[in-house]
Amino acid sequence: MPFIYLPFSRSAVRDQRGFSLLELSVVLVVIGVLIGAVAVGRDLQRSAANQRLSTDFIQGWQLAYEAFFNGVGYPPGDNPVSPTGQINGNVAPAGSELCGDAMINTFLAAGIRLPTGRSEGKQDRYVYLDSNGNPQEVQVCFQSVDWAEPAAVVNTYETRKRNVMVLKKVTFSLAGALDQQIDGRSDARFGRLRDVSLANSMLATGQPWPIDDTMAFGSTTSTKLDESQVAVTTAFFQMMR
Repeated sequence: MPFIYLPFSRSAVRDQRGFSLLELSVVLVVIGVLIGAVAVGRDLQRSAANQRLSTDFIQGWQLAYEAFFNGVGYPPGDNPVSPTGQINGNVAPAGSELCGDAMINTFLAAGIRLPTGRSEGKQDRYVYLDSNGNPQEVQVCFQSVDWAEPAAVVNTYETRKRNVMVLKKVTFSLAGALDQQIDGRSDARFGRLRDVSLANSMLATGQPWPIDDTMAFGSTTSTKLDESQVAVTTAFFQMMR
């Protein structure tokens, strides 16, 4: 059978050409912009969620505490006859943590309106997402704790009992956002918001929070896994009285 030669037309050659370097560059730029927009949108959404948690939940419990103190004249759980000024001052040991149903019932018995929280009967809890998009649950308690305050000599400190709101299972992103809002800077050692390990520290310098979003839940070792539920800590928020 004779070989038949069929020449390609110019239009066929043009149809089969690939993308030019300029076209590929434009596509990569567009993809980069879209990825950046998604990341920025996610950060903005998380920031707004943290702000809502702070405003609706944490400030809600702060107002509930103030309403309780103003109404009865002593902290929740204190001795009504001989107040000690400490949360749970009427129990043994004095100043122990007031949490869960006991805390909720104490406020409700005083006629205090509570934040909505997670649900009815779980007003002390609030579900939020960490920086990897995994669910976390912060829990509020109240306690009288040892608190480092300036002594008579500069850069020296002494321990005093202070009433605090205990914030359990707080991520670095949430702790940093709350710290900026409450104290104007992110510092786990000084201010009204402190890490549980540094509330009574005698260090004369500020300290970073002992966790960050690269650590996995239950660990202080950086893993940098996007799928991990990130590490949490406990923070103390000092009440005004």
